[in-house]
Amino acid sequence: MTEHSTPGHPGADPAVSVVLPDQGETIVLGTTRMRILEDGGTTGHRIGFAESVLAPHTPGPPQHRHAEHDEGFYVVSGTIRFTVGHDSHDAPAGTLVVVPPGAPHTFANVTDRPAVMLSTFTPGRYARYFRDLAELAADGQPLPPQAHIAVMSRYATRPATDYAGPPPA
Repeated sequence: MTEHSTPGHPGADPAVSVVLPDQGETIVLGTTRMRILEDGGTTGHRIGFAESVLAPHTPGPPQHRHAEHDEGFYVVSGTIRFTVGHDSHDAPAGTLVVVPPGAPHTFANVTDRPAVMLSTFTPGRYARYFRDLAELAADGQPLPPQAHIAVMSRYATRPATDYAGPPPA
């Protein structure tokens, strides 16, 4: 027999998070609209989730490497270009990209149509990175690469200096 009790009381079942389509924390980073769906608060910071809508021709962050967390990207609609080192991969809807710690990577929407992706990050505390970027971008101007790099350094992330960017087209 399973004992059920009210969440927040000793012996309680863990709380379940349900985020409806019009809920979550919205963050605007230049031409990207992100919705934090889970910042790790429900999961003991083991995992976080975000939905991102990238406008057409949206550049991504500078290519970088994470020392302490994994990232996952599931393309929901449109096509997103993932650059890993010197290799680029155009990922249409239905594509999953998993980036382990240490792998150089970035992404961008190089198409004429919006693209949507669901991202995961473990541990979930990495959601704070996006909040920090949003504070810097509060004036609505695109963030220069130096701003991304300064915030990345707070989250065990560094630019992949050995990969200056995507290969020439």
